[in-house]
Amino acid sequence: MGLIIRILISAVAVYVATYFIPGVSVSGGPLTYIIVAVVLGLLNAFIKPILTILTIPITVITLGLFLLVINVLMVYLAAYLVSGFAVSGFIAALLFSIVVSIVTALIDAIV
Repeated sequence: MGLIIRILISAVAVYVATYFIPGVSVSGGPLTYIIVAVVLGLLNAFIKPILTILTIPITVITLGLFLLVINVLMVYLAAYLVSGFAVSGFIAALLFSIVVSIVTALIDAIV
């Protein structure tokens, strides 16, 4: 039951982010938001740790700021994998990842 709630929280966060960021769009119904949330969760669970380990030297040199680039890459990969999800630029993807993180944290704190 907890996994379903976390997926729904992430889907709400994706909805809020697409509402506020003009360069990000989701075409389709609520199912597309859920699919985007699931794909982002899977990418963050399996691909992001590998990329983080492989980029430790550049992450140390940039004092951790390169992790933002990895987050943007995860958003781009999700946009590539999900047909109804589109991101129009680096800044839009960066803002999307930040907004999704903040909204997810706020909803988790409330729930």
